[in-house]
Amino acid sequence: MRWGSPFRYLLVVALVLEGAGAIHAQTSPLTPDIPAKYDATTASYDYLKRVVMIPMRDGVKLYTVIVIPRGAKNAPILLTRTPYNASKRAERGVSPDMLATLPQGDEVFVVDGYIRVFQDVRGKYGSEGDYLMTRPLIGPLNSTRTDHSSDAYDTIDWLVKNVPESNGKVGMLGSSYEGFTVVMALVNPHPALKVAAPMSPMVDGWMGDDWFHYGAFRQTNFDYYTAQTAVKGEGQVVPRQAYDDYTNFLRAGSAGDFAKSAGLDALPWWRKTAEHPAYDGFWQAQALDKIMAAQPLRVPTMWIQGLWDQEDMWGAIHSYLVIEPKDAANNMNFLVMGPWRHSGVNYDGSALGPLKWNGDTALQFRRDVLKPFFDQYLKDGAPPADTPPVLIYNTGENRWDRLKSWPLACEKGCAEKSKPLYLASGFGLSFSAPRESSLKASSAYDEYVSDPATPVPYLPRPVVFANHDAWTRWLVTDQRFVDGRPDVLSYATPVLTEPVRISGGPVVNLVASTSGTDSDWVVKLIDVYPEEVPSQPEMGGYQLGIAMDIFRGRYRESFEAPKAIAPDTPLTYKFALPMANHVFLPGHRIMVQVQSEWFPLYDRNPQTFVPNIFLAKPADYVKATQRVYHVTGAASFIDLPVVSPR
Repeated sequence: MRWGSPFRYLLVVALVLEGAGAIHAQTSPLTPDIPAKYDATTASYDYLKRVVMIPMRDGVKLYTVIVIPRGAKNAPILLTRTPYNASKRAERGVSPDMLATLPQGDEVFVVDGYIRVFQDVRGKYGSEGDYLMTRPLIGPLNSTRTDHSSDAYDTIDWLVKNVPESNGKVGMLGSSYEGFTVVMALVNPHPALKVAAPMSPMVDGWMGDDWFHYGAFRQTNFDYYTAQTAVKGEGQVVPRQAYDDYTNFLRAGSAGDFAKSAGLDALPWWRKTAEHPAYDGFWQAQALDKIMAAQPLRVPTMWIQGLWDQEDMWGAIHSYLVIEPKDAANNMNFLVMGPWRHSGVNYDGSALGPLKWNGDTALQFRRDVLKPFFDQYLKDGAPPADTPPVLIYNTGENRWDRLKSWPLACEKGCAEKSKPLYLASGFGLSFSAPRESSLKASSAYDEYVSDPATPVPYLPRPVVFANHDAWTRWLVTDQRFVDGRPDVLSYATPVLTEPVRISGGPVVNLVASTSGTDSDWVVKLIDVYPEEVPSQPEMGGYQLGIAMDIFRGRYRESFEAPKAIAPDTPLTYKFALPMANHVFLPGHRIMVQVQSEWFPLYDRNPQTFVPNIFLAKPADYVKATQRVYHVTGAASFIDLPVVSPR
């Protein structure tokens, strides 16, 4: 065999030896495939992410995610405090780009160099301490040294001292529970908190936010209760037997029976709810609109909510209204109401169910109003923002209205006085008061039988609480699915020949009687579309809910002290419906529907007075004959905030 030159021989030997060494250096097949530590390479990322545990004044540390644009200097901080997992909230997607990483609602801030911070509230996910569903402020219901106000203060204090890339200015925003924590931060705020935007904040859980509406319990809460309080992380929803939740809740009996069968008696928050069915000190002391009314104006605040918010319709508007009298210069207290569902401000706002808006209304607001508003207070040298005191979408004429005040019409104290729209005989509606005067005449009232065994549903069946899409748009569902039921009364105007604009809160003045000793009353203000809508045929005859709500009759005289209803006695039930900025256009009709159940969203009223409806027994649920009156001296009407044509 000929090997050639000595040099070639040595080269071959070296290569053989090198290959043998490489074989011996291979990873063993039994090397564990999960290393002790793995850090992905982030050198190419356009942001830095820091995870820190921020100490509170009582020693508890809160898990906090800080996302910083790479190379940032003198950047403002945008803070959100959440019970929904700060780690996930700060990671819409896994990407080297900050824009793709953070939530959709943050995009306008990301592109302009904001530092984004998410923090788990105490007791949830990565944070230490004990979790309380809505931790009250230090006081009668909280004997500790800490609350969400102090935790926000301590967090902001740490951030401005320990994030060198920041300019020491902090803004807070967040929706729903995260909006609740923003409102809490406005109580004794840190000096570095320069601006705030509570979006659909949970403010008064009994009056009209998450837990109750005027005393009627919202049974969708059960899944939220288990998801939030069964474990420190993400819990599970209550298991179901039937697909249709109408069947599940009807079969269970009372809300208390449903909770007991699902094991919720082991959850302290459910027990607290069940022990306080009325608007007692437990709920009153936590009503943040009352607390905000007593706070001095320190932080410019923009209150934001959707006009069809299916969860927190009460909080933003009522907080705005109680603060507004103190805002003498009209430059600290702002209101925005868009054509959105709950938290819809943070997503695509081009449509809601079948309703199509004039562009992406949510993006328009975030880009053109919210961000300049925050820039003004957080970015060095930013120009003054052209922020209207009130920005509300006109859902009839499909455009934004920039206003100086809100509401435009009301019973007293507004630029225009509201106008009664009367229920009339023959199931009509009229701006003229009724002339009939005899309560005993059969024409004095309309009646129906409310049967708890066949309650009126709030959505077409099957009703599935887990259907997120149906839940987000249920308030704009075509109400024809109940129109014509024998236990639903529908009143309507003739076809309108001129527009009717409302800008404010419709107020129900329902004169009604029941053969029972308790009753719920559901009243809906509806826009009925023409039978033909050429540009959108599926909207022909559509019955669109504009303002709808439920009132538990036992609270007619006092929210704190429920009282049995005198049977077969006409009584007045007065309550406000949600705010609206809507035009009923020519060719449309105005409709009002009255019924006594909205099931299974709201628990059934047994129609027999019992001390606690959560504990009602099967024998307590009885049929009742309900009468709605429309005669002189007993006239039912909705006080509409009608305003003059603009």
